[in-house]
Amino acid sequence: MTELSFIHRYEPATDPSRPPLLLLHGTGGDENDLLGLGRTISPGSALLSPRGKILENGMPRFFRRLAEGVFDEEDVRFRANELADFVTEAREAYGLEAPIAVGFSNGANIAAAMLMLRPEALAGTALLRAMVPLSQAPAVDLAGKRVLMISGAMDPIIPAENGKRLAASLSASGAEVQHETLPTGHNLSQTDLQLLVRWFGR
Repeated sequence: MTELSFIHRYEPATDPSRPPLLLLHGTGGDENDLLGLGRTISPGSALLSPRGKILENGMPRFFRRLAEGVFDEEDVRFRANELADFVTEAREAYGLEAPIAVGFSNGANIAAAMLMLRPEALAGTALLRAMVPLSQAPAVDLAGKRVLMISGAMDPIIPAENGKRLAASLSASGAEVQHETLPTGHNLSQTDLQLLVRWFGR
């Protein structure tokens, strides 16, 4: 594996017509967590899966938080830029086009922040159980970026209005947003998988 600025796993594409995926795990996950998900939702895509650099009680994350649902926004900005730089490195090292980020929970939040701060790094995002990462959304042109957001109506961690606000903010910046709310909690369900497969199939 090539030495880059994040510990990561890389699986080369077996179907070059499929977009590369940037897989971003939730709190306590690692670079192996979402590989199976990536293979399922976009078979044949190149998979790039980094491990978050922040440790919270020994659990990897992509940025610091001050409390449950309260983000260290300075760190969010720093880490989103650091991750975007890693994507640039990986694209050069592995010969990739801009990936679609698939993030769960903490990984979805850093993907949303990257889209707002470094939109050139991503072709689009699939945000699973995402929250608003920055209280003041930066002015950014997201025209041509596809975003799938899937929220859980019974998610104990993310208030429904928070997910709606993120979807509205990305739409207002020009992204093509599909926001689905499922009758589930914070964990992923079969319906999440079906929505992802259909979205990637388009």
